[in-house]
Amino acid sequence: MKKTARKICRITLAVFAIALLGGCLYLNRLMPIITGYAAKNLASAVFISGREPADIEALDLNFSFIRFTRNRVDFEKREVTSRFLWSKSKAVFRDGFGVTLLRGRGKDALLARTWPLANDDAGSPALPRGDSVLTARMEPIARSLVDERAYNGNPFAFVVLHQGGVVAERYGKGIGPDTRLLSWSMAKSFTNALVGLMAGDGMVDIYAPLDIPEWQQDDRRTITLNDLMQMQSGLEWNEDYGNRSDVNLMLHCETDMGGFAQSKPLQYKPGTHWYYSSGSTNIVMRWLRGRFDSDEDFLTYLHDRLFAPLSIHNPYFESDISGTPVGSSYLYATARDFARFGQMYLEDGCIGGKRVLPEGWVDYSVTPASDSKGGYGAFFWLNRDKSFTDVPEDLFSCIGHDGQRIYMIPSKELVVVVLSCSHLPDNMIDFDRLMKDVIAQIH
Repeated sequence: MKKTARKICRITLAVFAIALLGGCLYLNRLMPIITGYAAKNLASAVFISGREPADIEALDLNFSFIRFTRNRVDFEKREVTSRFLWSKSKAVFRDGFGVTLLRGRGKDALLARTWPLANDDAGSPALPRGDSVLTARMEPIARSLVDERAYNGNPFAFVVLHQGGVVAERYGKGIGPDTRLLSWSMAKSFTNALVGLMAGDGMVDIYAPLDIPEWQQDDRRTITLNDLMQMQSGLEWNEDYGNRSDVNLMLHCETDMGGFAQSKPLQYKPGTHWYYSSGSTNIVMRWLRGRFDSDEDFLTYLHDRLFAPLSIHNPYFESDISGTPVGSSYLYATARDFARFGQMYLEDGCIGGKRVLPEGWVDYSVTPASDSKGGYGAFFWLNRDKSFTDVPEDLFSCIGHDGQRIYMIPSKELVVVVLSCSHLPDNMIDFDRLMKDVIAQIH
């Protein structure tokens, strides 16, 4: 009897030890993602958005394993170090470039890179105010969203343009008109604009196969910019944010994000299967960068051809270690800047009567991808699938993780910008109700 009990005890201890070892190994593989997320996002929110570290930790970092990180902000060196158990990550801020995680490259080498337009901080001109009656109607919605949180979530900023004028504008605690906030995946639509500008300048052909050397020996050689922008590249990809997925590895572990994404094998025939992939956008951005002789030439083109015409001064399109802007995720700009961008697409690529994007580019951008069932165009979300039941079908949008939104409705001459922090589905802003209420007030 005693021998049996001892045997059971040994088996139980062995199983426990194996389970503990397995758990430690799995956790160890998550460490760079946990500490990398904390360091990168805390540093950007402090040094770009100007927010207080305690507020960021209590809201932005208060979820999953991220909440257990220990973070140190060095204001003199403009860097953040985040630790969790036996792992740590460091993120460094640079003028003009924003924050970059140190992965496989020393801080000194990173800081040695400069960009002459890094301090273009002239300030954006005031947006025109809208009709006073309509503004008064929107005020209760703005107050309910931001102050009372009646629409759920944690709103940072809310701006509504109608017929080009501001009819609602409100900000949360510690946030204002000059606060630059994170786009998350709304950055993909800015990458769309960059492709459009380069296409209009005769620098790229969106329907031509890409000349990526690694792709020339297999069927990936047929992939086009159009396939990538419509999320139908066929490349293998896992966009699950809750584990050691492709998107988490790319954003928190890789030195060359576009290179990592383009190394993926082909899973489907290009142009036939729709599935969301942040990797696709970073492939596009990396390939576009390759059309220029240097990072400085590329960034100057982006500034002069896109940001300057929109009066977006000193945005931060943060780059990876290789120097390429993270087109999928890391753009920091003000709520008004995002509103101007939406207005440009609302006006068919023009702003203030001046054409910025080539004629026909917006129509192309909102044409549904063949396998998207009317829900996606080219780095823009669509409402052709009527996912918004009480909103016009011509609505199209830029959608980012954690509740970042730019909604454009041409038939209503309406642009709605919401920037927020909503980690969990049950804490997400009720955008359906919000958009329905906004539209109801413009009639």
